[in-house]
Amino acid sequence: MPDRAPPDTPPTPRGKSGPQRALDKLGLVRDVDLALHLPLRYEDETRVVPIAQARPGATVQVEGVVRDSRVEARARRQLVVRLADAGGEFVLRFLHFYPAQQKALAVGRRLRVRGEVRGGLFGREMVHPTVRVVDDETPLPSALTPVYPTTAALPQAYLRKAVAGALHRAPLDELWPEATRRAEWPPGLPPLREALAFLHHPPPGAPLAQLDDRSHPAWRRLKFDELLAQQLSQLMARRERAALAAPVLRAAPGGLPERLLAALPFALTAAQRRVADEIAADLARAQPMHRLLQGDVGSGKTVVAALAAAVAIDAGWQCALMAPTEILAEQHFGKLVQWLEPLGVEVAWLAGSRRGRARQERLARIASGQVRLVVGTHAVIQHDVAFARLGLAIVDEQHRFGVAQRLALRRKLDDAAPADTPGERLEPHLLMMSATPIPRTLAMTYYADLAVSTIDELPPGRTPVVTKVFADTRRDDVIARIRDEVAHGRQVYWVCPLVEESEHVDLRHATETHAQLAAAMPAVMVGLLHGRMPAAEKAAAMSLFTGGQMAVLVATTVIEVGVDVPNASLMVVEHAERFGLAQLHQLRGRVGRGAVASVCVLLYTPPLSQTGKQRLRAMAETTDGFEIARRDLAIRGPGEFMGARQSGDALLRFADLAADEPLLQQARRAAPRLLDADPAAARAHVQRWLGARHDYLKA
Repeated sequence: MPDRAPPDTPPTPRGKSGPQRALDKLGLVRDVDLALHLPLRYEDETRVVPIAQARPGATVQVEGVVRDSRVEARARRQLVVRLADAGGEFVLRFLHFYPAQQKALAVGRRLRVRGEVRGGLFGREMVHPTVRVVDDETPLPSALTPVYPTTAALPQAYLRKAVAGALHRAPLDELWPEATRRAEWPPGLPPLREALAFLHHPPPGAPLAQLDDRSHPAWRRLKFDELLAQQLSQLMARRERAALAAPVLRAAPGGLPERLLAALPFALTAAQRRVADEIAADLARAQPMHRLLQGDVGSGKTVVAALAAAVAIDAGWQCALMAPTEILAEQHFGKLVQWLEPLGVEVAWLAGSRRGRARQERLARIASGQVRLVVGTHAVIQHDVAFARLGLAIVDEQHRFGVAQRLALRRKLDDAAPADTPGERLEPHLLMMSATPIPRTLAMTYYADLAVSTIDELPPGRTPVVTKVFADTRRDDVIARIRDEVAHGRQVYWVCPLVEESEHVDLRHATETHAQLAAAMPAVMVGLLHGRMPAAEKAAAMSLFTGGQMAVLVATTVIEVGVDVPNASLMVVEHAERFGLAQLHQLRGRVGRGAVASVCVLLYTPPLSQTGKQRLRAMAETTDGFEIARRDLAIRGPGEFMGARQSGDALLRFADLAADEPLLQQARRAAPRLLDADPAAARAHVQRWLGARHDYLKA
C-alpha cells in the first residue's frame, strides 16, 4: 500500500486525530518525549537491488514499472501486480486491498517496493510489501529508515514525521558546561542532540551490531543521561526529606521495647538486633526516617517492626502498619496483639471489608490517640482515618501496592504528625519492609533515596526446604505423597494460579482441585481459600488450618506471604511455570518453618518455554533469596521485578542494570557533585528524562 503523507506537524489538541490520540496514549506528549522514542530496528532503504538479484528469503528494496495489475478471483480475491525492471520481473500479491490501492498500482506506475522475497508456484513474489509511488527523479534516503514501537492507530509514516519534527524543536541543548561534561560523563560520548540524530537516522554502513546490543557511544550517552536523571531524582528526594522535621522517638530506659524483648518466647538473632538498632538510631533523629527493611522469607521482620513500633509508642506517639492483603495484615495483627496487648498497648484492626458502628468507634479511638498501634490494609490511608499523633508508618511489601496507593500514603503522612511547637510541621518516620530481597543494582537505583537494613540470617530451627520439579503427569504420585504426610500428622498447601477457568488458558482452578483432592482423601479435611471468598469464610479457613484441624489447604496466591504454620511440611505449586521466581520463592517459604524436613513440589505443564525452564531450574538449584532475586532480575527486568508495571511506566527505558552497572556507578558518583554545582541544571535534567515519572520514584 502506498505511504500516505502525514501532515507536517501533529494536529493541535483541539479535535485530536486518531494518530494524535495514540501518541498521547504512548506518553509521547512533549517534543522531548518524541525525541526519546527510539527505533526498535532499522530498514535499509538507501539502495535498490535489481530484481534479477533478489533471492528468495531475502528482504530487499527493488524499483520497477507495473506491467500488469489485476484482481484475481481464487479462493479469495487478490490484487496481483507484475513489476519489472530492465533485468527481470516478479509478482506483488495483496490479499487485503482497497479500490484506492488498485488505482495507485495501475499499469505504467513506477514503484519502489520493499519486502521479503518468496519463491511461489508462479515465480518469485512479495506478499504485502511496503510500496511507494515514485518517479525517475525521486531520491533514495540518505540514512537507514527507523521502525518505531507503535500501535495499530499510529502509522509508521505519521510517527516518523512526528519524531523528525520533534527532533528539530525539542530543547536538547546541553545543560552543563563542556568542562563539567568532560569531568563527569564517561569519555568518548557524543553530545545529546548528535546522539539522538544518529540513533533515529543512522547513516548507511553504521555498525548495526553496536546499535542492536546498545553498546554504541550514542546509546551509552542516552543510558548515562537516563541513569543520572534517576540518581539525581532520588538524591533530590532524599535532600528534600532531610530538610523536614520529624518527631524524635526515643524509648525510656526499661521502657516498652525492653519489656517486649523480655516477654518474647524466643531470642533475637544477631542480624535482627543489628537492624533493630539501625532503626532505633534513625527514630531518635529529628529528620524523617526513610528506611527499607529487607530479609529473606522467614527471617523475622515482623518482630523487628514490633520493636520499632514499641519505640514510637513508648515515646508517646502512634504507629500504623499497612499490608497489601487482609490475610497478611491479619497475620501481623495476630502477632502484634499477642506480643503488645499484655504490655498494655491497644492495637486496632482496620480493613476495607469492615463497616458499621464498630468501625466508627474504632476510628474515634484512633483519632483520640487511645489506640497506639493501627494495623490494616490500604484502609489505613482512607480519607476517614485520622491520627492524633502518628509518629511512625510501617508499610509491608510496599512494592505490591500500586503507585497511586503509595503516593496516597505519602500525602496521608504529610498531615498525620502534629507540630510539637507552633510553626513547625512534623512528618512521620517511614519504615518499608520487603521479603523479596533486592539485588544490589536495584537498591542503587529504585531505592537510592532509602537507607537499607538487611536481615541476612535465619532464626534457628528453620529447616532447609528440598525443591522438586515434576511434570503434571505425575499428579497421582504427588497426591500419594500428600496422603503420607497427612498420615504422619503433617499439613499441606496446594497452590493454584486461577480461581476460575479461562477461555484462553486451560488450567485446573482451585475449586476443581479442591474437589479432586477431597474425593481422593475422603477422611481428610481439605479446605479452600481464594481471594473472592467473603472475609469471614477466609478467616474461618485460615483458623482451621493454623489450628491444625485442617490437613490440606487448596489456595490461590493469597497465602503467598505472611502465613506461618510450623506444622506444614509440603507445598505443591500447580502450573509453576506461570509464576515469577520471587512469587515461587515466597510460596516455598510457607513450609520449612518448623523442625520437620519439608518439600516444595513444582508441577508444570509441558512443553516449557525457555523462561519457564530458567525459573524452575533456579528454584531447584538454590534456596538463597538473594540469588533468587538476582536471577529474577535477569529474567524479568527491573520494571516488572519491582512492580513498576503497576505505574504504567517502566522507570528505566534504555539502561540495563545488569549490563550497565559501570555507568550506574559513575552516575551515582556524579549526581551529588552535579546537584551541588548547578541545582537548576539538575532539575532541568530530571524533568527532561523523567517528567511526571519523578513522582513514581518518591512512591
